[in-house]
This record gives sequence, structure tokens and C-alpha cells, in this order.
Amino acid sequence: MITNKMSEVPKEIKKINEVTWEIPTSYKQGMNVPARIIATELLLKAMDPGVFNQVTNVAMFPGIVKYSICHADAHWGYGMPIGGVAAMDMEEGVISPGAVGFDINCGMRLLRTDLTLKEVRPKIKDLVDTLFKLVPAGVGCKGFVKLNNSQFNEVMEQGARWCVENNYGWGKDLERTEDYGTLKGADHTKVSEKAKSRGINQLGTLGSGNHYLEIQFSLAENIFDEKVAKEMRIEPDKILVMVHCGSRGFGHQLATDYMKIFDRTMKNHNIKIPDRELSCAPIKSKEGQDYYAAMKCAGNMAYANRQVILHRIREGFEKVFSQSAENMGMDLIYDCTHNIAREHTITIEGKKKKVLVHLKGATTSVGHGYERLTKPYKDLGSPIIIGGSMETGSYLLMGTKKAEEETFGSTAHGSGRTMSRTKAKKLIRGENLQRDLEKKGIYVKGASMSGLAEEAGFAYKEIDDVIDAVNKAGISRPIVKLKPIGNVKG
Repeated sequence: MITNKMSEVPKEIKKINEVTWEIPTSYKQGMNVPARIIATELLLKAMDPGVFNQVTNVAMFPGIVKYSICHADAHWGYGMPIGGVAAMDMEEGVISPGAVGFDINCGMRLLRTDLTLKEVRPKIKDLVDTLFKLVPAGVGCKGFVKLNNSQFNEVMEQGARWCVENNYGWGKDLERTEDYGTLKGADHTKVSEKAKSRGINQLGTLGSGNHYLEIQFSLAENIFDEKVAKEMRIEPDKILVMVHCGSRGFGHQLATDYMKIFDRTMKNHNIKIPDRELSCAPIKSKEGQDYYAAMKCAGNMAYANRQVILHRIREGFEKVFSQSAENMGMDLIYDCTHNIAREHTITIEGKKKKVLVHLKGATTSVGHGYERLTKPYKDLGSPIIIGGSMETGSYLLMGTKKAEEETFGSTAHGSGRTMSRTKAKKLIRGENLQRDLEKKGIYVKGASMSGLAEEAGFAYKEIDDVIDAVNKAGISRPIVKLKPIGNVKG
């Protein structure tokens, strides 16, 4: 759905190639680097004006290198556009909560099964209703894992590994989780008591907004790389489960805390930015390092959150199908993060340089052999899970060597909104949407009808258009398209 006219695209923008556009530093005073947008012309026209304003604001960060980036799914966000990426010089650059996002390590998890569409379709209502009970969704929901303060400190520093060691998962799950499910260097002493109090009861919960748990399958004609799909044990008409969620109120509180701290830090370091929502601190400063360690705590909580959800999904399937999860082949394919700051190496003027890449609504995309890949994917590249709307389906892609340099090891993360949640609710009622989806063979159970309306398919860009853009850019390649038959919505 195109919501903006071409006249709203900056007239200074230059076409680098079919899917790469650049706004020069002359566009706005204070830009240290150009801004680049990865999109087809169709998607570029559809972007709201806030994207162009924000991606060029990001280009004003001290120590930013090469260019500020927006991916094909970009839309207006808090300070930095969703779909934004920025790489900072480790010596001269800054770190910013607004460039990571409030839902730290919001990410995707994809689970395969040996169950067929024919086996699951007749039980889809029972399955979705069961999962809705086992995986709490909605604002303020609490999980079934009861932690004391000491245990939550361990979760913050160990992530998904804590879950597996406490029987909320299988050992091999960790090999199929980005970072092996643990961000090293997390320090719980850098997290406020208020943030801890918000996170301690939220393990195993979806939350609200566009977070979901979806039952999916793939048709044979939607498998684009049979060899890679086979290595990942993805087969036609077999059921998969996708989860989208993050660090909940914990990450939000942590980001809020450090934005307030950075307001003072910027004055001390004489840093001037065009938008308070981009408050930052030098990476090397005490405040910058404190946030980096705290951010990793929220990242680990998110990995743990999705790990507990995986555990509950297996329990739900066991209850509905009266089989063990092992017998149903319920293996994790991958878990990847969208909102994080992480170190990466790129080439600048012929020399290798380590940078801190801020991903805000963007997914890691690296090719085979990359040092940070987990063991099962060393020879393939990074799996990329891109969620669409609950009507249109989602994609599994693979990372590329080209993305390592051109987009600092990143690609898009979803289909991206075309309108606000408020506008979507004015256009359709949740009850009507639920009925319409059921007629299409998609059974949806939502925490609220208003929340369901916010996530209507027309409120999002066409997922196929986004995949077309990243594929043409060479920064990720499609493996399989997945279609929904059931959905638990936050």
C-alpha cells in the first residue's frame, strides 16, 4: 500500500543502482556521512517522510562511518527509523539506545516439525488455543517461570544457556541461536532495580504489539533453494512455528534509564545531536560501556524469553498430538536478533576496521565462514527470518558475503508498516478481521480485538516487495516462503 507520493522523496537523492539510493551530506547541515536507502523505487515512494528526516539525522552521529542505512522495510521510529543501521568507529564513535531500540533483542525464532499440514489443519483451533494458554500474550502479561533476584541475575548474564541448564530446552538449541544464546560481557550490576523488577516475571511471554507465535507451512513451489532447505530439514507441507518477541518491559526500562543518563553525558562531552531521541555517549566512556554491558543483559533476557517460549510450544504440541517433541522432530532452525549493537569488521580505505554496528529493526546477514556464525551454519551463512503480516506469510533467507561490507553485515527484518496502529484500528474492527482471516484458513487468537486490528495485513508493506529489494541488492537470498494457518497475537 503506497501512502506517500514521489514528491515527498528528497529531490537531492541519487540513484546508485536499481535498489540503492543515497542522500548526500549537502542535504542537511551537520551530516557527517551520506544516508543510503536499500529499496525498490516502489518502496522508496511508499516511505513516510519521517524516514528521510531520521536517516539523515543518524548521519550526524559523531564517529559514524561510511553512511547511515535504511533497509527496504524502513518506517518512522523513535529517533532512528525502524530498519535503520549505523556503524560507529570504536575509538571516536558513540553508542545510542535510540539506535538500538527500546525492545532490545527483539527477534525471531523458527522451529520445524515432522508434522504435515494434513495432520495439523484439523486440530489448528485446539493447537492455537492451547498455545495461547501456555504462552501469555498482551500488555503486562507474566510468565510461568518464577525467579528470585539471584536467578534473574544469572539469566541476564547467561541468556538461553541458563534456560537449557534449567531444563527449559535442549542443548542443541544453543547451537542454532545467534551468539549461542549468550551475549558475552553482560553485567547485571549496570541494570537499574526498576528495570529488573519489570523483567523478572516476564520469561516465556509474547507481550503486545506486533509480537506473535505463528503456525506455518511451505508449499513446494515456495522453496527457492532446495539444497539449503534440505540441509535445514525444511520440507514441503511440513509444519513450522515462528515466534517474534523480545525483552519486553525490561528492555524498555533499561533504554529509558540510559537515555536520561546520556542527556547529561552529552553535555559533558560537548556532543550535539538534532533529536533528543538519539541521545548517546562515546563508546569508550564509562557511561557508554555501562550501557553496552546493560544492553547485553536485556539481550540475554530476550534470548531466554524466546527459549522458554520454545519450551512451552513443545509442551503444547505434545498435549495436542499426544507425542513427544522429539518424536515430532521439533528442532530449532534458528533464532536471530533485530535490535542490538554489536562489533563487526569492515574495510575502509583498504584497511580492516572494527566498528560498533547499531541494528534497529535489522537482521544479521553474513556469508559462509564468518567468525561469529554458530557451528551448524559455518558453511552456509546466517539464517535470516523475516516476518510478514499474519495474512501474507514470512520468509527464511540466507546471509551473503556482500552484506558483510555493503550493509555492515545486515539486511531487513520484516515487511514494515505503511500506517500507524491508530489508523489501522479506524479502518477495521478486530472481530471482523478475525472472521476474514478464518475464511482464508488462518485461525487467530489475540490478546485483544483492538490489538488484532492494529496488525491487519493492509497496515504492512508487501513482504514480497521487501524480499525482492534485499535479493536484488545481494544482501540476502531467499530460501523459502512460509504461509500461516494459525496465530497467537500479542
